[in-house]
Amino acid sequence: MSNGADNFYTSDKVTVQKVNFKNQYQMNVSGTLFTPKNLDDKTKSPAIVVGHPMGAVKEQSANLYATKMAEKGFVTLSLDLSFWGESEGLPRNAVSPDIYAEDFSAAVDFLGTRPFIDKARIGALGICGSGSFVISAAKIDPRMKAIATVSMYDMGAANRNGLKHSQTLEQRQETIAQAAQQRYVEFTGGETLYTSGTVHQLDENTHPIQREFYDFYRTPRGEYTPASSTKELTTHPTLTSNIKFMNFYPFNDIETISPRPMLFIAGTDAHSREFSEEAYKLAGQPKELVIIPGAGHVDLYDRVDLIPFDKLASFYQSNLK
Repeated sequence: MSNGADNFYTSDKVTVQKVNFKNQYQMNVSGTLFTPKNLDDKTKSPAIVVGHPMGAVKEQSANLYATKMAEKGFVTLSLDLSFWGESEGLPRNAVSPDIYAEDFSAAVDFLGTRPFIDKARIGALGICGSGSFVISAAKIDPRMKAIATVSMYDMGAANRNGLKHSQTLEQRQETIAQAAQQRYVEFTGGETLYTSGTVHQLDENTHPIQREFYDFYRTPRGEYTPASSTKELTTHPTLTSNIKFMNFYPFNDIETISPRPMLFIAGTDAHSREFSEEAYKLAGQPKELVIIPGAGHVDLYDRVDLIPFDKLASFYQSNLK
């Protein structure tokens, strides 16, 4: 576990409890609630909702962040997005950006109705793809008072344009056409197809970005198989639903989140850095972009020597006063 990778970190300073709550679509959302053991039961506490990388589950990165923030005095709630992990939703691994955003608001519903939480002091944190989902949610849910993203992926732009706008319009149209034809197959009872995600074997031709994800998702460093899934499908959305990301524009109207503060964190070497920089450029004030020297995209999932937990804590402490 080089560079301090510690995805499955646990803390004796924190109480951990499995919770479930409904979103507005009456789907059961599964979460893990982390409560500091030294919590002052005479006052109401601030809280933070934490979302996992796209295609992952709460046990991958989100629980680590939630545990570390709970150590710093916050009640935190990591959640499995609908269709993933222990949350409801069929078919499994379906893409629905609207429902993903709704899950963050449902988590606020849950937290804001707990007697020990100050509902005026709830923040949100999205890692990788959840960075774009939490922005989408915060635009229409002012109860999220402070919003941070780490290694954010704009899942819409990534699917439309590819990284660094490397995908042509023709390639995009080809992907859309393939997904449309696959709908006929599945409508008539054929086999479900899955797309993208992390490879399961490396060879001499494996792309460096795939190697980066493989090192987290396919090794003991971060590999986790929820009971509702199979190892083979972790990170792989369905082909016919993944196309819905083409219609997902989380940065449209991002400036309307202001004057609620936003913090964007990315690594100097992250292949996804462009998305944090673009969101920062478009966001209203107050906003901050923090670039972590020597860090790649996946490094900020679990390498505790690189993740700026103190910066995140101070951001939430000052903005959830």
